[in-house]
Amino acid sequence: MTDAVENAGGVQPAVDAARGATSVSDEVVEKIAAAAARSVPGVADLGGDVARFFNSVLDRVGLDEVGDARRGVSADVKGTSAVVNVVLVIDSGQVVADVTEAVRAAVIEAVENYGLTVTQVNVTVDDIELNQPGAAGA
Repeated sequence: MTDAVENAGGVQPAVDAARGATSVSDEVVEKIAAAAARSVPGVADLGGDVARFFNSVLDRVGLDEVGDARRGVSADVKGTSAVVNVVLVIDSGQVVADVTEAVRAAVIEAVENYGLTVTQVNVTVDDIELNQPGAAGA
């Protein structure tokens, strides 16, 4: 039964806990990874087309913080290991390989600073941002 509980997804117990179990939810890792990915130069936004559309609708009705914390990131935490998936939009003129590698490194560093081991960071570039800040008409 313990194995079934440990592999159920979501919140996973840490191994070898002396006086109780510590677990980290998928959502916590997603928030950490999203913040790290957003900090990388060349990342314009996170999330696929549908997520960004719904976020813009929420922004228009005054709920601009809803869903932002982990949009574009999913994580699967098992024990102390995590697999992270990031969907992002890059700024135009950026080298995709450079941005995605920087995102991967930033996510790994940020999540591992919380005591977890990142086994994979899968990055998908969903779109490119053509409207740079400071462009004419902005």
